[in-house]
Parts: sequence; C-alpha cells; structure tokens
Amino acid sequence: MPLDRRQFCSQSLARLTAVSAATTLEYHHDAMAQSRRSRRGDQESEGTPRVSFDLPQTHRWRMGLSLKTGSTCQNVIATFPIPVNWPEQEVRLVNKNIDNPMTRWITRPAPGGTTQVVASVAKVAASSETEIMFEFDVKKHRIVAPEVTDDLVIPARPSRDIKLYLGTSPEIDHTHRTIRAAYAELSAEPYDNAWQLVERMYDYVRDNVRYVNGPIQRASLALENGYGDCEEMTSLVVALCRNAKIPARMVWVPEHCYPEFYLEDADGDGHWFPCQAAGTRQFGGIEEYRPVLQKGDRFRVPEKGGKPQRYLTEFFTCEVKGRSDPNPTFVLEQVDV
Repeated sequence: MPLDRRQFCSQSLARLTAVSAATTLEYHHDAMAQSRRSRRGDQESEGTPRVSFDLPQTHRWRMGLSLKTGSTCQNVIATFPIPVNWPEQEVRLVNKNIDNPMTRWITRPAPGGTTQVVASVAKVAASSETEIMFEFDVKKHRIVAPEVTDDLVIPARPSRDIKLYLGTSPEIDHTHRTIRAAYAELSAEPYDNAWQLVERMYDYVRDNVRYVNGPIQRASLALENGYGDCEEMTSLVVALCRNAKIPARMVWVPEHCYPEFYLEDADGDGHWFPCQAAGTRQFGGIEEYRPVLQKGDRFRVPEKGGKPQRYLTEFFTCEVKGRSDPNPTFVLEQVDV
C-alpha cells in the first residue's frame, strides 16, 4: 500500500540509486559545492553587489524523517528538502543520525539550487522505529536594500536559467486576464525606472489583497477575491513582475514564503532583490532569519510523475505487507544549542 504525506500514491524503488552512508556524506558536501558554483551566474553578479548583508544570526535546525511501522514495509522511498548555501545564508552540517536500515540515501539537486535528500529502504520490519535525521547550523544575514536603484533595468536578454522565472508556474497564472488588466493599469501611469515599477506593483498587492490564512488559491483568484495568505500575496507579486518581463520567483522558508525579483545594472550584471509581501513592509531588502529551503516555484521530480510542482514537499511511499499502516513523521524544527 503506497503512502504519501498528503495523498496515497505509488513509486518504484528501481528509480533510485542507493549508496552507502559514508559515501553519501561526502557527496552531500560535493553537492553543496556544486550548488554554489551553479548559482553563481544566477545569484551573484561579477560586478559590484547591489545588496549588502549584515546582522547575521546562527540557528540550529533539525530536519529529516522518523518512521514507525505497524506491518512490514517494503520499497520505502522518502524525500525532503535540505538547506544549502546562498549569498545571504551559510549552511554547515553538524550532526546526523541514520538508523538501520535507513543507510541508503543520496542528495539530489533540483532546479534553482534546491537540494533534496532521497532515502530508499528495501524493507523495514514490522513494529519498529527508524529515522534519518540531520542537524544544520544556518548562519543567516539580513539583506539590506540598495541605496542607488535608478540605473537598474529589466533584462533585455535574460539567460536560460533566468528565463525559468518568466513563465507560468503552478498557481501563478500570470497570463490570466485579471492579472493582465491589473498590470496594464499599473504600468499605464508614468514611472521613472524599473525599480519604481516593481515597488508600485508590490504596494498594489499589499493594498488590494487582505491577509487571510486559508487553502491555496491561484494568484488571479486572490486578486479577484481580495484576500489570501503569504503564498497568494507572493504569487501575485511574482505574476505582476512576470507581466512586466521582470524575472521573479518565490523563496520558501519554514512556514512562510516571500518574492524575489531580478534586475540588471548598467554593466549588464544581474541582481536578485527580496521583498516581504505579507507582514511588515520590506522592499528590496529583508530581515528574515529562517533558513531558505527552496528558491523557485516550478520543480519536476520523478515521485510526482514529472508534473510541475509549486514547491518540493516531503514525500513518503511504501508497500505495506499487512493491515497496519506506517506512521511517517517529517521533522523541520529549530533546536536549542
């Protein structure tokens, strides 16, 4: 019987390549190094940085999977995201606990620099407990908005990686007539530069969408209904930016998200700028000390059949050999040091 944290689904164990825990730890560090290299063109320009970082805080985060079985489970597969380095964030693995038989696992990169742990187990005995758990020290900086912004422009020829943040994503229906009409109205009035246009769209979302926590809805519905939570407000900022041909994406931290937008300076160097769609007004910089888990809003993973995903959720599936279902618990929590 296959299980998912949110829905029942199936998955073949044969899709995974398992390696030993000792080898995987080394691979994890290699993957983080590779992730830093691959993000350099996406996140760090070769010119003068336009944002600055200060007031760092370091917090320890524990994340992973704890599994209790009733009946015997076979062909177990579990995935969950882990944080990696970003310009505003430094991640250090400080501890891990990997019980038998959870010793077969890998790290798998996803678009945009995101990384997942993928664990596969051929068999977990009935009435047993096992876990795969990591602890990370995450040093996170406040991002300070730039003082000079009038030279920043919309990229004329964005790279292939950046173009990823101009298209349609799940729940970000930027081509919907309601969003197009809002953008047309906002862009019709004169503005001095691209920064001013983005700020106008940002304030429009905050003025016209009331924060109400609830089920996920499309960005266009949030605008039509006039309410939504941090996901809808972030989606709408991203959707309006994409109408202006300004690359934008969602940034996911524990229990929250916010948008980033991308502009180029006079030398053609690109820069990402965050803003806080829901909560205290913060534009072009942000004070957010929860770890970045993912950046982006269109991911494809084999566990979901290759269908585009808004974000990479935790995933669990197995075959139950009996009548008692397992109890998988994904952990994502800050811990005291």
